[in-house]
Amino acid sequence: MMTTVTMTVNGKSVSETVEGRTLLSTLLRDDLRLTGTHIGCDTSQCGACVVHVNGKAVKSCTMFAIEAQGAEVSTIEGQANADGSLNVIQQAFQDHHGLQCGFCTPGMVMTTASLLKENPKPTEAEVRTYLEGNICRCTGYHNIVKAIMAASGQDVSSIAAEQLIS
Repeated sequence: MMTTVTMTVNGKSVSETVEGRTLLSTLLRDDLRLTGTHIGCDTSQCGACVVHVNGKAVKSCTMFAIEAQGAEVSTIEGQANADGSLNVIQQAFQDHHGLQCGFCTPGMVMTTASLLKENPKPTEAEVRTYLEGNICRCTGYHNIVKAIMAASGQDVSSIAAEQLIS
């Protein structure tokens, strides 16, 4: 059975006809062509598909598109500043080499945005705990944690790699 789903994605109203089993990640990537939302595992383990639904971080591979009916959805494509420049979090990831291959980066940025909304000045331990639902296979997390701390406006010069290895 097909259902029409209407939601606001990155500030724009969209309507798509989907099957009941269509995942939000599939709707975003395949129907809306917002391919920054990555699919890494399809089992909600990796966090590459994190988006915001009504302001909350959600792994979009665990949510049916019809569950987002009427919702405000924000993806990595909607995170840049109005002039197209990188936002504070994205810039911090770039400045502190918080990415390597970049596959996990959209999910990490979206998760970070939720963390900093809830806790604007997290400790290193709080950052690592918050990131437990996101997997990075390249960086070892040191520079990701450093980038998040920098995005929160904290001094990162004293962060030692030994302290941050998960």
